[in-house]
Formats: sequence, C-alpha cells, structure tokens
Amino acid sequence: MLRFELKDLAATEALAKRLSKSVRAGDVIALHGGLGAGKTTFARAFISALIVETTDVPSPTYTLVQSYDAPEFPIFHFDLYRLESPDEVYELGWDETQSGLALIEWPDKAGPHLPTWRLDLKIEIAGEIRIATLEPHGEDWQTRLDELEP
Repeated sequence: MLRFELKDLAATEALAKRLSKSVRAGDVIALHGGLGAGKTTFARAFISALIVETTDVPSPTYTLVQSYDAPEFPIFHFDLYRLESPDEVYELGWDETQSGLALIEWPDKAGPHLPTWRLDLKIEIAGEIRIATLEPHGEDWQTRLDELEP
C-alpha cells in the first residue's frame, strides 16, 4: 500500500499523471472517497494525461459513464453514485470495458460486480490536505506500484 499527501490541486493532478504512465488495457481503478474528496479532480487529470488531444472531461454524475478514445485503449469513466442496485452497472456497458480501462467513482455501488483485480485509490480529507492511499489487488498491480514509491 502506498500513501501520498496531496497538499493542493497540483499535487492531486501530479499523482494522476504519474499513475497514468503505469496503466494498460484491462485495468480497473476504483476511486473511493466522500463528496468533495477529489475523485473527479483526480479522474480529469488522469484521463487528460492519457488522451493526446485536448478534450473536455466532464463529471459523469448525471450520465453515469463517459467514454474516451485514448491512443492505446478506450477509457470508461463511471460515476455510480446514483445507482440503486449493483445490477444496474450492466445497463451502462459494464461488460464492454475489458478491452479498455475502467475508472470508477463510488465503486462500492457495483457490489459483487466490482472486479477483484483492481487498484483501489482512497482519497481522504485531513484538515488542509488530502491523503491518497493506493491499495493494489493483484500481483501485477503491486509490481507496477513499486515503481511509484513516493
């Protein structure tokens, strides 16, 4: 498990850009944290780092999923906050994401459908700063995170 102190918006964006260099098709990153913790800020910077041309990265709060064509694989950005049942993920194209990367806000709403091979990123507000914790699930994630040591 890795822990980062995010002193400001720039630090959150820098972590997102660093992590974006370690991902590949088939990855799942679950973004945990309360309202206003910085999940969407992280996601925007992460997606922007993977897309060559400048693009708007809106929050999928109301659409529930946004997809992006990155040069190497598609990116699916889910916001599951409004789901009432875990099975609703299949109405969002959940099973079409294996060839791309899934970035999931409010992943607990996916219930048993959340893959066990994933990276959990937890962002917590601690006074004036945020604490980001990266917890790998799967040996491959651990190997890649070893290169990210703070």
